[in-house]
Order: sequence, then structure tokens, then C-alpha cells
Amino acid sequence: MKTKIFCDIADYKTIKFFNNKKFVDGFTTNPSLMRLAGAKNYKNYSQKILKICKKKPISFEVFADNSKDMLKQAYEINSWGKNVYVKIPVVNSKGFFTGSVIKELSNRGIKLNITAVYTFEQTKKIYKKLNKKTKSIISIFAGRMADKGKDPLPIFKKSISLTKKNKNIEILWASTREIYNYTQAKQIKCNIITMPPKVINKIDGFGKSFNSMTLDTVRGFLADSKKSRFSL
Repeated sequence: MKTKIFCDIADYKTIKFFNNKKFVDGFTTNPSLMRLAGAKNYKNYSQKILKICKKKPISFEVFADNSKDMLKQAYEINSWGKNVYVKIPVVNSKGFFTGSVIKELSNRGIKLNITAVYTFEQTKKIYKKLNKKTKSIISIFAGRMADKGKDPLPIFKKSISLTKKNKNIEILWASTREIYNYTQAKQIKCNIITMPPKVINKIDGFGKSFNSMTLDTVRGFLADSKKSRFSL
């Protein structure tokens, strides 16, 4: 099974660049990335992106904090294109599970990306609400778990085992920190991994021999010492 590679970015020029790369299968965005990209009008900026990303799946997240407004925004975002996944956080800012929102949208055939998932219990609750005939993604934040000293692999393995019989529901490795995470994702047969550009750019060196890495490292030290004109 292939682990699909998504690029986690909202910058228009960067999406335009990676959209032309065959090994990049899709994109993920979130309100923080949209702000970082300088978006002033959420809809206008998203539609600008969709003019270049017409076929590959791309996720745009709701930013409302209550069920009524989440649904309103979700229906609007869904109308932007057939390749659009609507991103819904697993809970709102008060900690309330967004299950009713997930269930309604999924039953209406709207493709969802359920985000900010950290536990297998959350995965199970989401899975119960999803219409198994509707394409959906469950995004588990591996990197942020690891940042807190937690091993994300057990949660991924359980989640993948739960959803593997349904081809419409995919598990996504989110908050990627390093290129080795791609190897980990492939080893556990994770459906998708989303990576920031700085990590994706390291794919070209993927599988490089340790001997070559030793030479590159030593040559780098030598070049820097010469530039600094060190002497003893």
C-alpha cells in the first residue's frame, strides 16, 4: 500500500510549486497556516488556491466554534470544489465533541478531514459518526505527541486497524517533524502523511548512504573553517 504524501501549507506560491510535483498527492491547510500566508479574506484566498489546485485533494478548515456556525461554514467550503475536504476539529474550544456536525455532514456526502486528534478514543468516536460511504480523513497529530514525550505509534496502529476495512476512511499522520516520519508512516501502513515544505524537500536525499553522509558532513566542516579563516 502506498502512503500518500500531502503538503501542509497555505502559501499560494508554495502550493503552486508543489502542485506540479507528481509525488505530492494533495494539500492540507488550517486557519493558522492561512494567517501565516497573509490571507485577509478566507474565501477569496482559498478560491485563489483552488484556481491552481484543481484536482488534488485539499483541506480547508472551519473556524467557527459552535455547531450551527460550523455547519454553515462547512456547507460553504464544500461548495468551492469537488476536490475540497472540509476540515472539522474533533472538539470545539470548550472541549465539546463535534460529533453531531461530523454525522450530519458525512451523511450528506461531504468529504471531511477530522483534525486535532490525539487519542484512539477520539478516533473511535469519530469513526462511529462517519458515514462509511463518504470519503473521510482522520488526522492524528503525531509530531505534537512526540514533542511532549509521547509515542504516537500505538495510537496510529489501533486507529489504522479500526479503519482499514473501509477504503473511504483514511488515517493521516499530521504535524510531521522529520523525514523519518515518512518511513514510520509507511511501515505502519498509514494512508496519508502531510508534511511541511521543509520536510518534503528532504525527500531528494532519502535513502542516501551513510558513507556519503559522512563525506558531506566533513566537507561542510572543512568549507566553513576555510570561510572563517581559522588558524592555530
